[in-house]
Amino acid sequence: MIKSILKEYGLMWLIFRILYLLKLKIMKIFPIAEFLFEKKVEIKRMDIFDIDVEKIETFLKKLPDEKKSEIINIADKAIEGKILAFSSIELDYGNPIDWFYNPITNEKVSNSLKWYLIPDFDAKIGDIKVIWEASRFTHFYYFLRAYMITKNKKYYKAFSEHLKSWVENNKYSYGPNYKCGQEATLRMINSIIAFSVFKAYGLVKRIDEQNLHKLIEGSYKKVLSNFFYAHKCIKNNHTLSEITGMIVGAWCEENKKRLKKAYKLLDREIQSQFFSDGGYVQYSFNYQRFALQIIEFVLKISKKTGFDISEKSKKFIKNSVMLMYQMQEENGDLPNYGSNDGSLIFPVTSCDYRDFRPIINSLYAILENKRLYDPGIYDEEILWFGDKELNKIPILKKKRLSSAFKEAGLYSLRNDNSFLMITLQDFKSRPAHMDQLHIDVWYKGRNIFCDSGTFSYASELGNKLTLTEAHNTVVVDNKEQMKKYGPFLVYDWSISKKVQFDNISFKGTMISKNGYSHTRKIKMTKKGYLIEDFVKGYGKECKFYFHTPFEVRIVNDGFELLEKDKVIAKVKTTGNIEVKKAYRSLYYLKKDLIKKVSVSKPIINKQCNAKFVIELYD
Repeated sequence: MIKSILKEYGLMWLIFRILYLLKLKIMKIFPIAEFLFEKKVEIKRMDIFDIDVEKIETFLKKLPDEKKSEIINIADKAIEGKILAFSSIELDYGNPIDWFYNPITNEKVSNSLKWYLIPDFDAKIGDIKVIWEASRFTHFYYFLRAYMITKNKKYYKAFSEHLKSWVENNKYSYGPNYKCGQEATLRMINSIIAFSVFKAYGLVKRIDEQNLHKLIEGSYKKVLSNFFYAHKCIKNNHTLSEITGMIVGAWCEENKKRLKKAYKLLDREIQSQFFSDGGYVQYSFNYQRFALQIIEFVLKISKKTGFDISEKSKKFIKNSVMLMYQMQEENGDLPNYGSNDGSLIFPVTSCDYRDFRPIINSLYAILENKRLYDPGIYDEEILWFGDKELNKIPILKKKRLSSAFKEAGLYSLRNDNSFLMITLQDFKSRPAHMDQLHIDVWYKGRNIFCDSGTFSYASELGNKLTLTEAHNTVVVDNKEQMKKYGPFLVYDWSISKKVQFDNISFKGTMISKNGYSHTRKIKMTKKGYLIEDFVKGYGKECKFYFHTPFEVRIVNDGFELLEKDKVIAKVKTTGNIEVKKAYRSLYYLKKDLIKKVSVSKPIINKQCNAKFVIELYD
């Protein structure tokens, strides 16, 4: 294990992790040592976010009545402490809000404990992300949007009271809400944006300024004191967001030296985390959107800060936007690929969480001054983070085509009615899911063969959904594609080899260090897709998995998918076919029953081959 970690993560990563653990241990033994890592800050200004509220207000008032009612309803419930968490479930944190409470387990974390004394994972307390969710202040956007629609001052009052309550109950650096620099950054950004909007309406008072000042000061201090961990040990969306926290904090304290340094760090991190073809280092569309929204905010404030990211970084970001566009279904959805924790950090849209058009449209408009879609409700995000009038941004119609993003390890075969996405990474950073050679199949807007998702990082089901069996690929004698330790550490990374791609076919090989290789050939046909699998390795049996939200019927030559008793697809194959119940999670902490189809075949002379003919019906 140690040998693999050294090879894959690097010696310096291991050294930094050990140093960080040593830092935590020292602080636990000698609490006064925490001051060694603190930085002195002095907040002098806070108006970093400029916004034209009239444009957004006009847009919101033109929304369909049901969309306006939805915004108002979510805002009204948030006033009572019932927060829309993870963009999907309502959680009751009480009224007034208990910032240290987990509504799912009904357990609390003490706010008198230093942050480093609180464990990341506690079976009794439950998923700490649930506690953090209220303190992200994403519900502030519903207060803002509801106010713009109704002009009811109760939404400003709720913002003011929540801000005051949080500051009074969260003393720096105590309690669970000071554990994470990323959470501190998001809380700081969302509070600043909310303050800026209500200020534009002439509603904020001196007490709001004082509370925001305290929140920025504590959040910025948290980021500075623990940035070493995000920068040297995590190296993912946490790093991007915490650098953004440093940008905001440095501007607020008028520290040009720190500000310039933060922008240089951000440039390097963008070019490290985004691949040249648009892929993202966390192998997840959820986290790719998260990172893009962070960049969207940075681009928005660049006129105010006087700094900007480089043209090279902007090119990487534009490529990332176009990758997501090419992997997208017409309704805005994307395959549920990689880790999905429900992070929609700026919910300034009336679109569903699974609709990625708002961020794709907004960033492309900001970078290229063109929109990618016809006018729709997803345009709202442009108004929050862009500077131009919607009617002055032309629409660029780009056709989605079969595409290969080799650095990202994502491939698609596409025709007018369907598309198939294949994942095969040559890992450059830590994997999360065992999804090599997984296929996602979409037909007329329906995800007929799907990814199982995530559910929760702190649950048994969440762990199971990361494993090989939860993906549409092969399992050899119950072996995993890679090894895993704890909830996040994956090692013995699989290897990608011999990838071939054209507009109608794909071929690629995954070599597992657990003693087998899997080659998958896929070709588009007139009726659908032909899949051929070739497995080499020791063992007794291969199981080829297909996950679907539709009903399944086994027939003589394979199995069929049914929608309201009508066959919509058929898979012709041979072998022992079984259908079992399974779960998928499209939203964090929500699960749906689906069907898991397995096709078993014996391994003979270290080989196991299979053929699947997917036929799609009108």
